[in-house]
Amino acid sequence: MRTESIDSSISDPSSEASADAWAVSRRTMVDRQIKTFDVTDSALLARILEVPRELFLPAELKPLAYSDSSLQLKPGAPGQTPRTLLAPLILARLIQGARVMDNDKALVVAAGVGYSTALLAGLAADVVALEAEPSLFEQARASLDAFGLKGVRLILGPLAAGAASEAPFDVILVDGGVAANLDPLLAQLKNGGRLVAIQRLPDGTGKAVRYDKVDGALGYRILFDAAAPVLDPFKPAAAFTFS
Repeated sequence: MRTESIDSSISDPSSEASADAWAVSRRTMVDRQIKTFDVTDSALLARILEVPRELFLPAELKPLAYSDSSLQLKPGAPGQTPRTLLAPLILARLIQGARVMDNDKALVVAAGVGYSTALLAGLAADVVALEAEPSLFEQARASLDAFGLKGVRLILGPLAAGAASEAPFDVILVDGGVAANLDPLLAQLKNGGRLVAIQRLPDGTGKAVRYDKVDGALGYRILFDAAAPVLDPFKPAAAFTFS
């Protein structure tokens, strides 16, 4: 398991004109996509306006930085699920559902290219980001470095194991779909902690959900309808049939 810290100054945009154009696109995304999807948290909306989503995308996806759809970051190997970036409105409402507070310690599981980590870093006091795919880990490190975040700790390691050495957490955000194998992550929640994810239910439907740990017991609630590809470590074990 590998951990790295981000501590550098914010990079200057390549040109004032392009920076202005990106800012207009970001404002349009917030006004026309995110606010209309019942995202009302003022601190979260302000943070979305601060974080340049285009900075976190590979060159071929930058023109789609402010689209309202999910984006494929990395094709999956045969039999594996491609890694995707959640649509901005889904991610924003999922974070809102976590009820992040400014003194929270947060863990991002499946950090991908680091965008969700950057959002949480402006809302929580302490953020740890976990990624299992080395190429995505390096992209996240480079993007967070370019954005100038300080104190975010990046961990390269298996997603389903969480970050036990950093636990417990007030908030755990799984940046993708889940269907099983959440127990190790739920065990890393503090009392009063919340875990949010996009969960595929047994009937095949998808829901954004929040798990709450209260007095050592876990509660569960559906936040809204949503779907996302289930991350490979969070797929149910294959069922065997006998002929």
